[in-house]
Amino acid sequence: MARHASVCSHPTDSGQDTTITTSPSADGLWYLDLHSHSTDASDDAGGTVEGYAKWIVARRKRGYHIDGFVLTEHRQYDPATEYSALSEQYGVTILRGAEVETDIGHVLVYGITPEFVRGFDLKSVALPYADVFKAARETGGFAVAAHAGRPRIGLAEHVDTRGVAVEGIVTAIEQLNGGSSNEENGRGQELADRFGLKCVGGSDAHFVSAIGRCLTAFRRPIISVEELVQELTHGEYHPVTVEQTLEAGATSGEVRG
Repeated sequence: MARHASVCSHPTDSGQDTTITTSPSADGLWYLDLHSHSTDASDDAGGTVEGYAKWIVARRKRGYHIDGFVLTEHRQYDPATEYSALSEQYGVTILRGAEVETDIGHVLVYGITPEFVRGFDLKSVALPYADVFKAARETGGFAVAAHAGRPRIGLAEHVDTRGVAVEGIVTAIEQLNGGSSNEENGRGQELADRFGLKCVGGSDAHFVSAIGRCLTAFRRPIISVEELVQELTHGEYHPVTVEQTLEAGATSGEVRG
């Protein structure tokens, strides 16, 4: 199949246009890492945003397809932070969300608005999960239960041991997480199958070499948070490992590289 570069332009929050030139994957899918942390705002991270972008460019040269990543820093969100210059320089989509902590584990939130931030103390480690999912939805965002199969900080354990409600509250989980074991990711899949939940993938990168390890495959290009929320809410997508993006075909292997 012939490959043709696509050029996308989108205005940033500052009013400037960010132009991202990419080559579509052989299967026509758009691959985003929906979970990452950087030295800019996560004190347990060692990877820089530019380092992530450079690593993705290097991985592309080896045949892997990674279109971009979402920074989901721990327990905070600064609306003034933006990475349009780096995004344009490296041809990598760089979006922002947050990872908050709730009474059923960690939750990834995309499309964060001032209204959402006013409703919560994002530094809290025990936010009421039902309120977080509801507020994200009602303020034009989307929430995902992070690393759902992990002990204590993943949704599955709270469902199994405490019987917390899922239906009508949670619509999607991070089933494939680059920092979780295969067993934990399998537990997330069982939860998704049980409740009919949508599934995403993310690396949970804290260091450069981990970025893009797990991804979410979308059917449409995504270069803005608004487009991401739209696709998460209404689109079709599924989690993949980076090995599955190779043009030569899918390969199997451990999630931990």
